[in-house]
Amino acid sequence: MSAQNKFKYGVLALFVTAALSGCGLDGDDGAQGDTGAQGPQGEQGAPGADGQDGQDGQDGQDGADGSDASLGVSLSVIGRAAIAGAGSAEVVQYHAETNTIYATNSRNNTIAIIDASSLAGSEMSDPIGTTNLGATSIALPAEANGVALGGMNSIAVSGDLMAVAVAAQEHAANGFVLFYNGLDAGAPAFLDAVEVGNLPDMVTFTPDGGKVIVANEGEPSGDYTVDPEGSISVIDILRNVEPEETADTVGFGDLTVTMEELKEQGMHFPNPSGRTINGVLIETTLAQDLEPEYIVTTNDTAYVTLQENNGVAVLDLEDLTVEIVGLGFKNWSGLNFDGAEDGAVSFGKYDGLYGVYMPDTIASYEWKGARFLVTANEGDAREYFFDAADEQACLDAGGLSFDADDGCLSYTDEARLGNLTAEAASDLEGLQMAGAINDLRVTMELGDADDDGEYSAAYTYGARSFTIWDQNGLTVFDSGDDFERITASVHGNQFNNGDRANVGDSRSENKGPEPEALTVGTIGDRTYAFIGLERMSGIFVYDVTNPYDTFFVDYVINRDLTDGLDSGDVIGDLAPESLVFVSGDDSPTGAPMLIVGSEISGTVTVWQITPN
Repeated sequence: MSAQNKFKYGVLALFVTAALSGCGLDGDDGAQGDTGAQGPQGEQGAPGADGQDGQDGQDGQDGADGSDASLGVSLSVIGRAAIAGAGSAEVVQYHAETNTIYATNSRNNTIAIIDASSLAGSEMSDPIGTTNLGATSIALPAEANGVALGGMNSIAVSGDLMAVAVAAQEHAANGFVLFYNGLDAGAPAFLDAVEVGNLPDMVTFTPDGGKVIVANEGEPSGDYTVDPEGSISVIDILRNVEPEETADTVGFGDLTVTMEELKEQGMHFPNPSGRTINGVLIETTLAQDLEPEYIVTTNDTAYVTLQENNGVAVLDLEDLTVEIVGLGFKNWSGLNFDGAEDGAVSFGKYDGLYGVYMPDTIASYEWKGARFLVTANEGDAREYFFDAADEQACLDAGGLSFDADDGCLSYTDEARLGNLTAEAASDLEGLQMAGAINDLRVTMELGDADDDGEYSAAYTYGARSFTIWDQNGLTVFDSGDDFERITASVHGNQFNNGDRANVGDSRSENKGPEPEALTVGTIGDRTYAFIGLERMSGIFVYDVTNPYDTFFVDYVINRDLTDGLDSGDVIGDLAPESLVFVSGDDSPTGAPMLIVGSEISGTVTVWQITPN
């Protein structure tokens, strides 16, 4: 990004902050800065730029605090590495002792090692087209405890240990967490493998390093005839140096609550129960349908997103009991929403349109001693295919449709809004008659309350936002329509772009900007949330210090959006999949950093964060 473009985005961010939040001049400023030199008695002056009432002059500080919280932070790219092209750099981690970044490389199933100790804090002159960091790699073993391993999904770092979540090659088999030590010496070495649940999708350490928590997604096979149960595994770390030989795996089979009861709490259970596929009658249980996705943990409690189910599992790490919280739905009627791919910014407000939050990444922080959860509301439809010789063979096997590229469709809950059968005089009928968003992707599993095949409303995937929740599962803050409105202001018709080609407005009918990656970090006495947009590839920054007074701070993007480029020519960081905040104390430059792993471009980018 050129300095000129960065300046333009920064100025725009300042104006949009004031317009959107209403708290850009929030009056917290006088308490934030260092006390200036004692000055003469000042006049009772006019209000300053920080929104105060002119009392600075009374205490002799004369406006010298210089730390208006509303000005937030600025980000600049100081480091960048290319891993191995598309499909790599999905998950990044940081080892503070050696200033080393670790990144998954699912393209060849290795872990990239990037030495960031040489970073000096100076902004790169061409952060989109060049790199200044190199990478070496370590290969993973082909098997663990005699079980053939499949693809790696996640890594986590704590002290001298690294945990790597790897699925088994056989779909029905359990996966493993591989442990490496020697990180402090800069030489990771395989230590042990611990069996966990089916398809370990995300792994993390507790803050004290005493446990490893694993989200085992347990996805069905393409024809749904094999559907392992989702679960959460807990591995004790002995003396913080080596794992216990066996994990405690907590499933959902003992839950006393039913699917119907959880639906009433705002959860979602799309599956093909009652159909016969490939000769098997599908009867999906609650334990099979729940699919853990992402974890944030304290030393006592793990919070696990159940993305496709629109809920969060709360696991007590002491007694290993679990409860489920439904997240409900977002009403779009009073907000701006672009659900049409017409090549332009075309916002509308639609009665009868709801969003299913379906969060991917989850983070947490404390305010006044209470814990608050923060989610990136990506959304996700279920769609599964299996092999069939041709269309007739597909239909004979119980499939829904056949595609030469994808194969036989066994199940999907996705439909276009205009293809639903609307109940007479319903909001959905009004939406369909207007026609503006008839191609919007929605779920067929919601909106038909009496299950008679006629829908009164439409429920689309994700919420195109991030949300702060309290410990009761109640919404404290949602960014509403900020992401689309701000990116439309910055990018014009290039907003809602895809992550593989520069075609503006190509994602409006399907989850829009698609917020996926998220992290939270504290700088001074302010706490910030950083949210990455998977498709648009930009990063939002919000001040969440007081969850009840959250406001937009900045938006940055490290991508060339030049018109007309095909997918092979798109340069920059595409599809941020994971974000890691590094405090100034742990940074090689002494300033806080944001490390971004971008899956489609296969790049790892280091942004330096500077308080304004």
